[in-house]
Amino acid sequence: MNTTSSVPPLASDRTKIIREIQSAHHFDLVIIGGGATGLGIALDAATRGYSVALFERFDFAKGTSSRSTKLVHGGVRYLAQGNVSLVREALHERSTVLHSAPHLAQPLSFLMPCYRSWQIPFYWTGLKLYDSLSGSHSLGKTKILNRSQTKSILPNVRSEGLTGSIQYWDGQFDDARLALAIARTAAQNGAKLLNYCEVLAIEHVNGKARGALVKDLESGQSWSVQADCIVNATGVWVDELRSKDDQSAQRAPQPMVAPSQGIHLTVDRSFMKSNHALIIPKTSDGRVLFAVPWLGKIILGTTDTPRHEVQIEPRALKNEIDFILRESANYLEQAPGTEDIRSIWVGLRPLVKPTGDSENTKSISREHTIVNSPSGLVTVTGGKWTTYRVMADDAIKHCVKSGLLDYKGETRTTRILMVGSQSGATIARNLAEPPGLTSYGDEKSWLANLPGHDHLIADGLTESMIRFAARYEYARTVEDILARRHRMLFLDARLAEQCIDEVSSILQAETGVDPQAESFRQLCEQYRTIPNH
Repeated sequence: MNTTSSVPPLASDRTKIIREIQSAHHFDLVIIGGGATGLGIALDAATRGYSVALFERFDFAKGTSSRSTKLVHGGVRYLAQGNVSLVREALHERSTVLHSAPHLAQPLSFLMPCYRSWQIPFYWTGLKLYDSLSGSHSLGKTKILNRSQTKSILPNVRSEGLTGSIQYWDGQFDDARLALAIARTAAQNGAKLLNYCEVLAIEHVNGKARGALVKDLESGQSWSVQADCIVNATGVWVDELRSKDDQSAQRAPQPMVAPSQGIHLTVDRSFMKSNHALIIPKTSDGRVLFAVPWLGKIILGTTDTPRHEVQIEPRALKNEIDFILRESANYLEQAPGTEDIRSIWVGLRPLVKPTGDSENTKSISREHTIVNSPSGLVTVTGGKWTTYRVMADDAIKHCVKSGLLDYKGETRTTRILMVGSQSGATIARNLAEPPGLTSYGDEKSWLANLPGHDHLIADGLTESMIRFAARYEYARTVEDILARRHRMLFLDARLAEQCIDEVSSILQAETGVDPQAESFRQLCEQYRTIPNH
């Protein structure tokens, strides 16, 4: 990338993108869904030379893909389940993510405090195996720390009964901004991507899925797009689209996904003044508890609650919040209460259902699944953020094997560099620190060329960032800015609410469309309100 150019690459001119999609009319591949899975497939396909169009009815990473625990990890819990192959693959992909976007992902040290004499040798053995499976991709050696070393790193960890801890390494990242970087890198390689564009129907030729009727939700305009291959990558909504694909069937296809709800609480950094994360491998009900430093705050999570309804903005249950606060109090000497919560956010995991329907989502596979409908619609679901690239590679291979795409070589994404890290410059980033220009990587200098680069709206957010998001990062609404381009909604919902009017005014001047300020105001209230049940 030429860092001396007057404008960044990939200006997200919505009108131009729509015109190019309509004039192309036919694509090798149409992808429905703009989360980690869909965007990963778009990048993989575009870099192989396929023509690609992707449609997302909300914003990119609006759903599950922006609501993770912010960890790029091999999955210690999967090792405990004996799934060594999944762990080894994820550890390799962890290294790939850190290499591809160093401005958005970094190594993170975890401490596992021990309060029983057997815990240190037991957990050390498992974590040494975890470390050894990473091989050349190791981020740091697993160590045993004594009591005083543990307290010096995590001063607020509970002292009573503490015998020491195990320190090991994984990764963390900014999930929504990585999704955006993948989208922009896919566009750099020729993919056409549209957010706020809904697929109304799958169109068929001789009973085969060969197109989609799409609607631009801003203008209300609809048009048809033809493709050799249609991929359903809509996460927890894959079954909804599968039903829409075959409306002539006597009954809806058997559901593939069992949604599982995971909630997170954001609290101030004062509850864990450290750049290291805390992990409790087994809480009172057998779950894993994390306390992770992220963008100047601490994230506490998570839960694993089966949910039958699928909502774009799922709500936390009071018993989930109580569980996280109660368990945190078991391990932190100064523990947060409900009054200390800055934001409550919820994601729905698209867990792949076993053959026999199970209500226990903790036992359901996190591995991804790819299936064809009778029409040839390809559905990709399951998996996790860390392995998004492998999911994409497998999806393209599946489409080629199914005769839906011609073979155009193997994946080219193994060593790809995302937008923001393409200059070759060394990019230092500490994701424990508050947000700022470092999240832009080698593009941060572009913001100095935009109006308002010295106008601070809130800590870490300038007027020029809003303009940059509108011009180059596909942002259309206040929520896009304050939830995903800047992560303020997830960090402090009340502060995000205070920024609405100013952000709305700047964004509307940039885009000329309604920035949906009032709907975001309601969303802020949801993210800062403790439910009654």
